Amino acid sequence: MTEFFMLAQAAADVAPATDPASLRVWAYVIFIGIVLAFLALDLGVFHRDAHEVTIKEATIWSIIWLSCGVAFSGLVYFAYNAHWLGLGVDTPMYTDKGIEPGLVDGATAAKQYLTGYIVEKSLAMDNIFVIAIIFTYFAIPNKYQHRVLFWGIIGALLMRGGMIAVAGALVANYMWVLIIFGLFLLVTAAKMALVEGDNDPGKNPVVKIVRKFFPVTTFFDGQRFITKRTLAPTYSIDPKTGKEVQDPPPPGTLSLKWAITPLFLALIMVEITDLVFAVDSIPAIFAITPDPFIVFTSNIFAILGLRSLYFCLAALIAKFRFLKPALILILAFVGVKLLLLSVPPYLDVLGGWIGQTWEAKKSIKIDTTWSLGTVLVTLTLAVVMSILIPAKAKPQDDTAKKPA
Repeated sequence: MTEFFMLAQAAADVAPATDPASLRVWAYVIFIGIVLAFLALDLGVFHRDAHEVTIKEATIWSIIWLSCGVAFSGLVYFAYNAHWLGLGVDTPMYTDKGIEPGLVDGATAAKQYLTGYIVEKSLAMDNIFVIAIIFTYFAIPNKYQHRVLFWGIIGALLMRGGMIAVAGALVANYMWVLIIFGLFLLVTAAKMALVEGDNDPGKNPVVKIVRKFFPVTTFFDGQRFITKRTLAPTYSIDPKTGKEVQDPPPPGTLSLKWAITPLFLALIMVEITDLVFAVDSIPAIFAITPDPFIVFTSNIFAILGLRSLYFCLAALIAKFRFLKPALILILAFVGVKLLLLSVPPYLDVLGGWIGQTWEAKKSIKIDTTWSLGTVLVTLTLAVVMSILIPAKAKPQDDTAKKPA
C-alpha cells in the first residue's frame, strides 16, 4: 500500500492538475500495476511448484488478501479526502435528481468501497461452491487446483474490467439502465429461491463444443493446459532434490498436434462461472455507487482472495445452509435499492406513456451506512443460524435391504 501512496503522489506531480479525468487514469494504471505485481509474486515465487494447498496456507493467504482488501479502504479515505490523482473531483454520484458529478469526501468513498467489497465478497461464496463441483467433475488433483484458479482470476480481471467500463458508461449516460439492473437482480434473486440450478459441468454447451472440435486427453500432463503427449506421464524422485519430477515421454509417443488436457476444460468452466456471477455482481455494486474507480477496485479485491477462500471454505460452504437465503436477500435488497434510485425520475415519462399525469419524482437514495449495515447483519445472521441450526442428516435409503 505504501507503494501506491508514493506512486500516486509522483503521478500527481507530473500529470496536469487541472484535468481530474487525466489524473484518474494514473490511479487505474498504478492500481492495476500493483495488482499484477502481487499476482506475479504469487505465481512466480510462492506457488511456483505445484503442490496441494493446506488449510493453514490457505488461511494465511485469505487473511493477507482480506487485510489488503480492508486496508485499501483507508487508502481510499485519504485519496478522496486529499483528491489525489483527481479522485473524488467531478465524480459520478447519486443525488435526488439522479446521477450528477460532484465532490466525494473520503468518508463517503471509504464506506462505498467497503460496502461494495463486502457485497462482492459475499456473492463470491456461491461461486466457490460451483467451482468445487467443477473440480470434482473433472477430477482435478488438489496440487493443480491453484493453477486453474490463478489463471481463472487473470481472466476474471480482464472480463470484469471490460464489463465495468461498459456498464459505467451506460449508467453515466443512460440512467434508465439502472432500472434494467434492478429488475435483473430481483429476477435473479427469485430464480435462486425458486429454481434449482443444473450444476453438471458436462452438460455445459461450451464444454461440448470444445470436445467436438478439439482433441481432449483423458490424463493430466502436470500443470499444462495443452500437451502433445499421447500417453499419461510417469513420475520419479529426483535424487538431488528429493522432489517428484516428470519423466520424459517415451520416444515416438509425442503427437504432431496439440491436445487439450482436462485442466484446460476446468479453466474454461471456471471462466464461464465467473462471467455468470459477474453479470449478477456488477449490477449489485452499481447500487452502491456509480463511481467507476470504487466499483473496479472493490470488485478486483473481492476476487483476488477468491482462490485462498476456496481452499478454506470449499469443504465447509455446504454446511452454511442459510448462506444461500442470505445471498438471495442481499440481491433483492440491492435490486430494490437500484429501483428506488432509478424509477422515480421516470415516473412522469411513464405516466405520459400510459395516459396518466404524474409529477416528476426525486430519486430515493438509501444511505451507504444503512446498506453496509444491512449486508453485514444479513451475512452474520446467516452464519450464526447455520451454526446454531445445522441441517438434519438425511435418512439413508435402505429400501435395497428390504426383501422383495
